[in-house]
Amino acid sequence: MITSSQLIIKRCFDFLLALLLLPVLVLPILLLVLLASIDTKHNGLFSQIRVGQHAKLFKIYKIRSIKDKKNHLGKTKSRVIRYGRFLRRSKLDELPQLFNVLKGDMSFVGPRPDLQGFADELKGDHRIILIVKPGITGPATLKYRDEQRVLKRQNDPVHYNRTIIWVDKVEINTRYVHNYSFYLDLTFILKSFLNK
Repeated sequence: MITSSQLIIKRCFDFLLALLLLPVLVLPILLLVLLASIDTKHNGLFSQIRVGQHAKLFKIYKIRSIKDKKNHLGKTKSRVIRYGRFLRRSKLDELPQLFNVLKGDMSFVGPRPDLQGFADELKGDHRIILIVKPGITGPATLKYRDEQRVLKRQNDPVHYNRTIIWVDKVEINTRYVHNYSFYLDLTFILKSFLNK
C-alpha cells in the first residue's frame, strides 16, 4: 500500500512537473479558453465541485465544452458544441487541471475526481482510494477513455455507469493504491501521452 513517504515524493514530483509544464502550456490554455468563450458565449474556463483526497471538496478546472441554449419555451438546454467534442476527444479540455496539480488538489496520476455521491460514499477497503489525490490520468482513466461512447450505446446509461463502470473503476483504483509505485505512475503518464 502507498506509504506517507511515497505520498510526499508523489507530491514533489507533481509540483515540479507542473512547474516545468506551465511555461509551455500556459499560452495554449489561454488560447483554448478564449476560443471556448467565443464559441459558447460564456466564460471559457469552467469549474465544478469534485471530491478530492480524504473526501475534501475542491474546484476542478476545465475548458468549457457545453453551450447553453434557450428553446421557444424559455427552457435552457445544454449541448456539447462541435469544438467541445474535439476538446473532449483530445482531452485538451483537461489542460487547466495543471493548475489543480500546482495547488495540490490533484496529482498527475490517480483516480479521476468524482462528483459528490460517488467517491465520498465509498465503504470498507475501497475508502483507501481517498488516501491519494485524484489524478488527471490513471489506470481506470486509461481503460475507460472512451467511456462516453460506451454509455451512449446503453439503454440506461446512468444505471450502467453506477452498476458496471463505477464498480469496475473502484476495483481498479483500489488495486492502484494497494500496488502503488513511482515507476507505475511514470508508466501511466507515458501511456496517456502515447494514447493522445
